[in-house]
Formats: sequence, structure tokens, C-alpha cells
Amino acid sequence: MMRRFDAIIVGAGQAGPPLAGRLTAAGMTVALIERKLVGGTCVNTGCMPTKTLVASAYAAHLARRAAEFGVRTGDVVIDMPAVAARARSVVLDARTGDETWLEGMAGLTLLRGHARFTGPGTIAVGGEELSAPRIFLNVGGRASVPDMPGVDDVPHLDNTDMVALDVVPEHLVIVGGSYVGLEFAQMYRRFGAAVTVVERSERLIAHEDADVSEAVRAILEDEGITVRTGATCIAFAPQETGVAVSVDCSAGEPVVVGSHVLLAVGRRPNTDDLGLDLAGIANDAKGYVIVDDLLQTNVPGIWALGDCNGRGAFTHTAYNDFEIVAANLLDGDDRTLSQRLLGYALYIDPPLGRVGITQAEAEKTGRPILVSKRPMTRVGRAIEKGETKGFMKIVADAATQRILGAAILGTGGDEAIHGILDMMNVDQPVSALRWAVPIHPTVSELIPTVLLGLEPVAAQ
Repeated sequence: MMRRFDAIIVGAGQAGPPLAGRLTAAGMTVALIERKLVGGTCVNTGCMPTKTLVASAYAAHLARRAAEFGVRTGDVVIDMPAVAARARSVVLDARTGDETWLEGMAGLTLLRGHARFTGPGTIAVGGEELSAPRIFLNVGGRASVPDMPGVDDVPHLDNTDMVALDVVPEHLVIVGGSYVGLEFAQMYRRFGAAVTVVERSERLIAHEDADVSEAVRAILEDEGITVRTGATCIAFAPQETGVAVSVDCSAGEPVVVGSHVLLAVGRRPNTDDLGLDLAGIANDAKGYVIVDDLLQTNVPGIWALGDCNGRGAFTHTAYNDFEIVAANLLDGDDRTLSQRLLGYALYIDPPLGRVGITQAEAEKTGRPILVSKRPMTRVGRAIEKGETKGFMKIVADAATQRILGAAILGTGGDEAIHGILDMMNVDQPVSALRWAVPIHPTVSELIPTVLLGLEPVAAQ
């Protein structure tokens, strides 16, 4: 027998639950289907556990530096089972809170199981069939397994495995030099593992500006992490002591043997087993559901939110997808994806906060631009904390005096970047901060100085 609802949401990640809250508050009956863990990637295998582990790694790093601050400690010992237990506790508390909220939500039916389309407006789950005039996909994504020689012949880890690890690898080899890989690299180096990062491109986080990439590499190498870039022929083979990873680099040994291998080469959407074809839903070659500026698919009454639509890869973009849909459906608003200003962070230490386009991207537009850059050695708060690595850089349009993008690589950079993000969101010129009186001592206080130091850069 068909069960009918006003709306069906598939996936309880960062967009699904708040959307369920808005829809039920508007008087709709809603079915929310989750086949695994409420909270999605962020709560269970992404933001929350990784940043909890980053905090433990930072504590270990600071303890080793204690003498620099006039503090004497004994030997620093990593209790990895306790570190892992702390991360699990943070995850469990968050997930339990989400589950309690959903289970008590009037008008919501929370179903556990694998959802699959049987038609444009019908979904099967747990042996029954549901229908609704509105269906929202929030199914998220998972780590990709690269098509590299020997990858299926050796044991390897992904981000889900890493956050559950309760041992320190003897030698962790990370394939992939972008955000996930670099965070785990520094984290486990600080826990005591030997770490090698293998990256196919000529530099780490290659889509960032070269000066940012080079500075990040220097930060990691200063802590004893080996970085192998230009690895154009990566292959895997079992070894008695672990896994042999073949690389083709201009310098260094051609083979690296690790006790553990982490694959951090990107993610793929969880759309391959949803029966999209039975509903007539279009997706691209990578499996991402194709959506318009309102997050609608090609099938009327079906939307896709979060990682599965390929229009954002962060918790905050998934949540913003919810905000856009809710505003248009329930508030009579007119919000679109194209209005979104993207900001994000790399949570190494010091962190990188980013917003807008890079200097290289700005130069490619051919417009006259202004650039200002200041080292963190000129930030009083960084000096006082003994954390002066990195720099701030801001790029602006010379004609409009509007900020185009910024990078803050330094202590507090993930927080300070919001000062730039906010200015860009309200579309204010550089001169808007001319009379600002920032709080001292903070990292953010240098932002007006950097803005007022903008200078022309010759077009490339």
C-alpha cells in the first residue's frame, strides 16, 4: 500500500533535517529517510571528528613547545585510544542530539533504510512505497577510490577509516595533497607517525595561488612531513611491512613503503544506487545530480541539496542549499545559488581561511587589480602567541574598489577571514574600513591595514 506525504527527504545530512523542520512547521507531513547515520559526513566522518582530532594534535604540538613559553613539562605521550575516544564522544553527542530532535518533530516520520526511486514521484524503502509531490535529495558523498595500478591489491584507508583509527601508524603514506590529505598529514605527524604526502600535481592544493601553496608546503615540511609532488605514475604493491607506493618524481626514491596508506584524492556522490534513471533525473558523468539556480532537477518537484549536486563540497554550502530552497518555497523569497559567495578553510595549523577568487584567477580576467600582502610576523597577536607563520593577502578590483578575494594563512585565519567575507557579502568598497577601529590585540586588526595597502599589479 502506498504511503503518501507532502514531502520526502532522502538523507539526514546538513540540509535534510533543517528542511524537515521548516516543512513540518509549515504544516506539511514529511518522511525523512536515512540508510546509515543521522548527521551525514560532517557529524560522523568529517568536520566534527577531524577537528576534534586536530585539537588533540595541536595540544600535543603546543606541549612539545612548552619550554618556549617558559613552561616545563615531561615527555609528551600520545594516548591514541583516548584521543580516538574523545572524537567518538563528540560525534555521538552530536548525532544523538540530532536524532532526538528529529524523533520528536511533529509531522515527521523518520525511516531507516535504503531509498530508491520507483518513478518520478515514488520511492521504495524497507519493503514499502512512498509518494510525495515534493522530493528532496540530500544523499551526500563518499571518498573516491582512484583508478591506479594495484590499488585493489593493497589495504588502504579513507577519511572514514582515519577518524576511527586508534593507533598511530609507523609510516602513513597519503595519496592526495589537498584539504583532507593535508589535515590528516599534519595531525598524524603530531601524533608521532612518519608521514609522506604524494601528490600528482606539481604543487599542493594546486588550485590555490602559488605563494599559498608554497607556504603550506613549508609549514608541513618544517614539521618533518615528506612531500612528493609531480608524482605522475602512482602505483601500489603489497609489501611484507606494508604497502609500496610507486611514484615518478624528479627527486627522491622512486618507491615509498608505508605501514598505512590513506587515499585522499577526492569524493564521489552517493547517487549510483538511487534509481535516478527510473525517475528520469539527469546527472553528469561523475554522478552529480544536475540542478538549476534554484536547486531544482530536470524533473518537476524534485530538488537536490548538498554534496550530491556538485555545487558545493562543504557543510556550510549544504546548509545554504537548505536556506535557498526554504526561502523560495516557504518565504516567498527569491534566492539563488549564483548569489552565494564561497568561503572555506584548510584546518592545518596555522589554518588557511579563503574567500572569493585567487590572485591568479583575478589576473586571468584581464581587469586591473590591486593586491596587498602582509606577513603574520607583523601581527602583534601572532607574535605574542609565538605563531607567526603565514601571511594575509587581499585582491581587489581597481575600478570598483571591491574585494575580489582573500587568503589568510596564519593563526586565527579561519576566523579572521569572516571580516573579508562579510565586507564582500554586503558589497562594500575598500574605503568602508577607512575609519574602522579594530580590537587590539587580534589577528583581524591587520585587515584594514592590508586593505589600505592595496597596490596595482601588472596584467599577465
